[in-house]
Amino acid sequence: MEDQNKEYQIPETGYAEPEYQQLPLQQPLQPQTRVVYETRTWPIVTAAIAAAVLTFALCGVLFGTVMKRSRSQATPTSHSSAVSGQDDVWEHKLEQIKGLIDQYYIGEVDENKLADAAAAGMIEGIGDEWSYYISAEEYDSYKEAAANAYVGIGVTISIENVEHGVEIVDVTPDSPAYHAGLEIGDLIVAVEGVPILDGSEEALDLNETKNRVRGAEGTKVTITVERDKERLDFTITRAKIKTVNVTWELLEGGIAYIHIRNFEQDAAKDSINAIESALDRGAKALLFDVRFNPGGYKHELVELLDYLLPEGPLFRSIDYSGRESVDESDPDHLDLPMAVLVNYDSYSAAEFFAAALQEYGAASVVGEQTYGKGRFQVSMDLDDGSAINLSIGQYTTPNGVSLVGKGITPDYPVELSEEQKSDLYYSRLEKAEDAQLQKAIEVLTK
Repeated sequence: MEDQNKEYQIPETGYAEPEYQQLPLQQPLQPQTRVVYETRTWPIVTAAIAAAVLTFALCGVLFGTVMKRSRSQATPTSHSSAVSGQDDVWEHKLEQIKGLIDQYYIGEVDENKLADAAAAGMIEGIGDEWSYYISAEEYDSYKEAAANAYVGIGVTISIENVEHGVEIVDVTPDSPAYHAGLEIGDLIVAVEGVPILDGSEEALDLNETKNRVRGAEGTKVTITVERDKERLDFTITRAKIKTVNVTWELLEGGIAYIHIRNFEQDAAKDSINAIESALDRGAKALLFDVRFNPGGYKHELVELLDYLLPEGPLFRSIDYSGRESVDESDPDHLDLPMAVLVNYDSYSAAEFFAAALQEYGAASVVGEQTYGKGRFQVSMDLDDGSAINLSIGQYTTPNGVSLVGKGITPDYPVELSEEQKSDLYYSRLEKAEDAQLQKAIEVLTK
């Protein structure tokens, strides 16, 4: 790799990937450091696959140091060659494996897949759950998620309990899907006439479905849905869509319920606007919901905490060079009763949002123990359009407490059933049936 010794400038932000079921994304974004939860779904799957195929890794593509071995040069005993120096161990092993593949493997080899597998396996090998490799094919979606905007049709999907398609669980207002007539509950069963997940040989899996739906702004895609046992075709023009990451409503008793879905781009601005709108409507207390919030940028987290909290430390971090930094709040703050809803899937920036409010005595925390993440990552571009997301530092709460492996302990622990958690994730749980929400309301109205 030509940029092995490149020094990456680490901006004062946090970085990682949210776990979205949003249909495909596609917009460039410069690498930045992010303070968030890395999605535990596709990186783990990718890593597992990588571990299985690492023995077929392509060292030459990644490092430009492999000599192409001819079939006559490679020998079965080449794997016993001596290795000089610790730094040469992995290079030598991968070179050997590549030579044996060239010599003996009977099938066809996709060199790009070998390179992806080698890269993913190398990052997995460092043993850090928050670091992972992102292929060039996946990187556009990854970057778009951080921007809270994407080019698509404007639907959110669920893949629960589906045998031959994906269910639409939300349609973005004023989106192409909304204007075309797609509805919540529709089952997407085909894209451009190709079936989805129906068990047939030609059927698309979820990633292939996303790739078919994705495309350039202004182009068209035909979606087939099943509604009331009838199949309907919708030809929809793709457009750039802003993801709504903050919503609010005024509950009884003057409680402003503010749902923050992530701390990605514009989260602080949108949250502050929601709070001020609620105050204009007579809100007397604030209830923040960061359940299933995967985190986001550090600067978004700090900006919102600065608005809410009095003078003092908000966030502490130390990077790979040993440099320590502390983000501080000014004296201006809100003096209102506050509560925060959390669950096990409240990660990173979401955890530290709740932790800061809890440590300052500004809010009660209600719900479940959170996961406990304590490292931040930088996304580093590679020459072929792929990237690695690498842990380069660690962080603590305002009081210097690490959450690694323990998370936040709620002031008022309340559990939901697995079915209720699923319904909450897909916005199907009625507020009256949400025991965590009801407990928070009770706390704020005492």
